[in-house]
Amino acid sequence: MPIISPHADNPLIDGRQSDRAMMVRRGVQRLFSDLRLSMVPELSLASGRRADLVALRENGDIWIIEIKSSIEDLRVDRKWPDYRKHCDRLFFATHSGVPAELFPDDCGLIIADEWSGHVLREAPEHRLAAATRKAMLLRFARAAADRLLMAELAAGKS
Repeated sequence: MPIISPHADNPLIDGRQSDRAMMVRRGVQRLFSDLRLSMVPELSLASGRRADLVALRENGDIWIIEIKSSIEDLRVDRKWPDYRKHCDRLFFATHSGVPAELFPDDCGLIIADEWSGHVLREAPEHRLAAATRKAMLLRFARAAADRLLMAELAAGKS
């Protein structure tokens, strides 16, 4: 399912994310924009999972950010280890109300609010194989292009 719907008031929000998760996402997006990373939220992966945020560095590195908006959200999630197969670095992102010590040590950690974010812990690197990198880059590019087209079509209906 695409993240953008031409029928919604805001075509960039699909309604699956809580207000708190969207706040964290906005903070991470502002931080990463300052760091010159390009991003696609809610990207479907080859495994059938959907990454909360995929970031692309200028050098081609791919980062996945899994957003956790509460202790319960983190506690019940068992799918996040699958994301390692699709990125060079895996981060969790949350807000100051979720204790940092609950997050796995072998992932990066970002604390964010609506205005920005801060990397508390860098994510260890685990380089993608060339074929997986190419597939992820194509998935990223096609999703970004498709969403831009849908947003432009939605804007033209006004």
